[in-house]
Amino acid sequence: MVTPRDLRKPPARERLHATVAEELEEQILTGELSVGDRLPSESAIAQSFGVSTRSVREAIQVLETKGLVRRRHGERTVVVRNDVSHFLGTLAINLHQLFASDPAYLRQLMDVRRMIEVEVAESLARREVPIGPEFSQALAELRAAADSGDHELFAERDAGFHAALVASAGNAVLTELYRHLFDLIISVIRVSSRVPTKSLERAYEEHARIHDRIASRDPAAAAQAVREHIDNSASYLEIALRQAQEKDD
Repeated sequence: MVTPRDLRKPPARERLHATVAEELEEQILTGELSVGDRLPSESAIAQSFGVSTRSVREAIQVLETKGLVRRRHGERTVVVRNDVSHFLGTLAINLHQLFASDPAYLRQLMDVRRMIEVEVAESLARREVPIGPEFSQALAELRAAADSGDHELFAERDAGFHAALVASAGNAVLTELYRHLFDLIISVIRVSSRVPTKSLERAYEEHARIHDRIASRDPAAAAQAVREHIDNSASYLEIALRQAQEKDD
């Protein structure tokens, strides 16, 4: 059944389609909506979620891009599901549940990110071809977010930078994995950003250093920049988790 599960507060207007897409995606990945099932009409979904049909169309477009549904003119949208996307999406849902039961597992996510991103940065710096414009654009968006002083926006752009870094490697499985882990990575950034001593400017500079060392074709320096950045983030995460524990006690 296509229904919103737990909207504790109305989502921001620009997030409406994303909220609908996330809800529908979860229902597909958990099997509540099976391959071959047809979604209700756009108007029915819009009424169910209390959003406009435009938001529903945008949400379905997101799902189509992910390989989860197929649209044909004059027919209702059908669930098709890409197998790789399904596997990684299910993995991401299981990880969400794991971290919800014990936030301390976020430390292990940082370890995974360190292993992946250090290798990716080093590999990119060895290549003779220029890094893609998406990676540089992600850094520019991070700069704008830092200038705005909006911590929530910065967290999203921060995660976007790391997703763009991994996508630049051209490995479809890694790219898909990071796309599914996007919300978890944002959660880590949000938690660590609660530490008062962490500034947006310093965080931006760490990302700029990663970008510039990859662009300058220095593999060792690029790997070190990523390692230092994630180590710093892990330290802030430890402080934030400790503060949360002390508050609970």
